[in-house]
Amino acid sequence: MHATGELAAHDPLAVIDNVTFDEIRIGQSASLARELTIMDVELFAAVSGNINPAHLDAKFAADSRFQKVIGPGMWSGSLISGVLGSHLPGAGSLYAGQNLQFRRPVGLGDVITATVTVTGKRADKNLVVFDCVCTNQNGEVVTSGTAEVIAPTRKVSRPAHELPQIQMIRHDKHDALLRKCDGLPPVPTAVAHPCDESALRGAVEAAQAGLIDPILVGPAAKLHALAAAHGLDISRYRMVDAPHSHAAAQAAVALARSGEAEAVMKGSLHTDELMSEVVRKETGLRTNRRLSHVFIMNVPTYPRALLITDAAINIYPTLEDKVHIVQNAIDLAKVLGVDVPRVAILSAVETLNPKIPTTLEAAALCKMADRGQIKGGILDGPLAFDNAISLEAARTKGIKSDVAGRPDILLVPDLEAGNMLAKQLSFLANADAAGIVLGARVPIILTSRADNVRTRLASCAVASLVAASRRSTVVALAAE
Repeated sequence: MHATGELAAHDPLAVIDNVTFDEIRIGQSASLARELTIMDVELFAAVSGNINPAHLDAKFAADSRFQKVIGPGMWSGSLISGVLGSHLPGAGSLYAGQNLQFRRPVGLGDVITATVTVTGKRADKNLVVFDCVCTNQNGEVVTSGTAEVIAPTRKVSRPAHELPQIQMIRHDKHDALLRKCDGLPPVPTAVAHPCDESALRGAVEAAQAGLIDPILVGPAAKLHALAAAHGLDISRYRMVDAPHSHAAAQAAVALARSGEAEAVMKGSLHTDELMSEVVRKETGLRTNRRLSHVFIMNVPTYPRALLITDAAINIYPTLEDKVHIVQNAIDLAKVLGVDVPRVAILSAVETLNPKIPTTLEAAALCKMADRGQIKGGILDGPLAFDNAISLEAARTKGIKSDVAGRPDILLVPDLEAGNMLAKQLSFLANADAAGIVLGARVPIILTSRADNVRTRLASCAVASLVAASRRSTVVALAAE
């Protein structure tokens, strides 16, 4: 007998059969083929604890003996286990021993075929000896050896066990965002009252990453003492002495208004305290746009960055407010590299209902986009969350849309809905979030003490890209 194929349990209709000790014959063989993917390598690392960078880090691996990422040797050994446990002898067999030699590296994309061949039997222990060999797609031997297995004595034929679905949670989308800032100069950023470790460390880490050039605005003596207590070197950064948080907010906004800072970053003061200075008519940073906040969410189960607005500034926005909110988000999506952003306008239902005002506002926003009052994006709504995100859900409900199932932006009905949605994605779906306030003269970075390093850096990266885009616009206008 010669068997070949993937693990039987991958097919929900598959049946696992075994070969009993009495049925096994010398020379009998079985095979299993599988391509090595990065997901295989990461899963192997998660299960085994083998986090050797030769298997996981392309930059490290480039300087290694093989100059590329290679799979762990025991990955090919695990394929041998797969053949023995699923095909020959199959169900009910028990490993007794294994001897392997690893002869060639296995790289990502290599297709490895593991073959086991019976070379001996011992009736006293129902022991079967197998010759084991793994070859790549070129027929080269990568692993060889022998295995001893206690074969089953009872015939088994049963449905294959259904394996759980596995989702790899990666946080590499923020890495791509950071790479967009390579080559950009650090953005002069007024950091308002960074008077706890989290806020001050966030500013220093962003500076070390080359994203911002911080201007630390707060009580100088307290900042120096805080830095010393936590081993942070702030000697190279400009400092503006401000006795308390309110004065720090005023000074940070003044730096941006004068052009000395191209961004403002919230420190340990309350958001309302900073934003009240930003929106002051005479001394703030207001423009003809309404200020709005955008979360840039990188959700492991969604293929692209998802912008959620507004979940932090506008509590119950009017239709007029939403025009500004959605335009701010469209402009940001373009800065992030989306040519024509798709905007899903969320409500509880996907049909117009006079009793649900947000459905009427969604329809009005779509018509305003048709008439050019909202520019640069494709809008559709009202859409419930399921048919906004899932193309299958939209098709089930008969919705024909250029947005449903593939939005770049989710325009939420109000702050409560947006805040709950963003936090659900973060805490239930393991999403990474970055946040920024738009509509002011400069981008405003709102950070939280709960933010991790990745989130802080990503928020600063977004501000860097927005600032760079504004610089380019100013240069282009000056050249006309």
